[in-house]
Amino acid sequence: MTQALTPTLQVAAETVVRKTRELPVPGRILCAPGDAVAADAVVARAELPGDLSILRIPEALGIEPAEALRSLAVNEGDAIAEGDLLCEHVGLFGLFRSRFHAPLGGAVEFIAPRTGHVGVRLAPHAIELIAYVPGTVAAVDPGKSVTVESQGAFIQGIFGVGGERSGPIRMLDGGPKTLLGPAKIPDDVAGQVLVGGTRPTLEALQRAAANGAAGLVVGSIDDYALTGYLGYDLGMAVTGHEDVAMTVIVTEGFGWLPVAERTHALLRSLEGRAASINGATQVRAGAVRPEIIVARTEEPAGSGGGQDAGTGALSTAAPRDPASGLRVGAFVRIIREPHFGVDAEIIALPTEPQPIETGARTRVLGARLPDGTLVTVPRANVELL
Repeated sequence: MTQALTPTLQVAAETVVRKTRELPVPGRILCAPGDAVAADAVVARAELPGDLSILRIPEALGIEPAEALRSLAVNEGDAIAEGDLLCEHVGLFGLFRSRFHAPLGGAVEFIAPRTGHVGVRLAPHAIELIAYVPGTVAAVDPGKSVTVESQGAFIQGIFGVGGERSGPIRMLDGGPKTLLGPAKIPDDVAGQVLVGGTRPTLEALQRAAANGAAGLVVGSIDDYALTGYLGYDLGMAVTGHEDVAMTVIVTEGFGWLPVAERTHALLRSLEGRAASINGATQVRAGAVRPEIIVARTEEPAGSGGGQDAGTGALSTAAPRDPASGLRVGAFVRIIREPHFGVDAEIIALPTEPQPIETGARTRVLGARLPDGTLVTVPRANVELL
């Protein structure tokens, strides 16, 4: 009998987090193992080659390639600036002159002998990687990457948009079930990571972003508000590179779902603390979840075991049953009707398949709802909290 898939997101008040910061091209590493780094510390630097622009000088001047080559005022390897004279052709016994000035700056990478075209490589783009989380440099791959280890709270969401940002956590008025309208967004939220209730309106998203909030954490969102905030329909495969002023992290899903009580309580206990957030989401192979990291910076990160979460979080949570991840006393969320979105406590885990309403036999669990009602639910219809 195969085991039921029981998806779960990490929500840990105390865990070890490892984040690997990797350069896209070889560069310089600016720290060493054992160094203490702040979240905004630059740990690696590299240069991306600039774009290559082809200048078609013969076509622009209306001359033959051989004539253009004889009239060139530059050689391969020369540095040029916008407006520099690259070619001056004198024709008809010196009565007519045609000139070609550089439309951009860069370095002459090649001169094509057959076509007379000149390739100009634009200036390189500097890349700087910051640590993203405060902690200790745990490992360095020379010229390639830095791994920063930190200890603190780690919370995964189900979906997000926007990239890496940081700021102190601020709880908005209302509980996890409160609908988030524009009136709930204060004026003085610049640079803060806001934690609201659920289903923010488009106006609330726009107001928070306009007021300079670094991030917004909510239980759920609807398609209308998300599309309006982004300005386009989002492809769900990969997110995190959207050009938005504020990162949005959804902890539960789409529709009308409140922030899980456990998650909301943990975030409330962290109010005022600096958080590193990232809305990047990847739902295909190699799943990536949006994250909220609040490092405990008053003491160095310790080493520990566990399973990597996202790009390097090591969980120190109590181990679950290796077969299914379920145990009596654990809390789950029901993800199918008639109790969709309801949190419940597991009170029984029958080992043998049981009949359900559809007539099928499957593995189930017994659960107690918040109002005390006892229900039997297929294991595939819950997710661990």
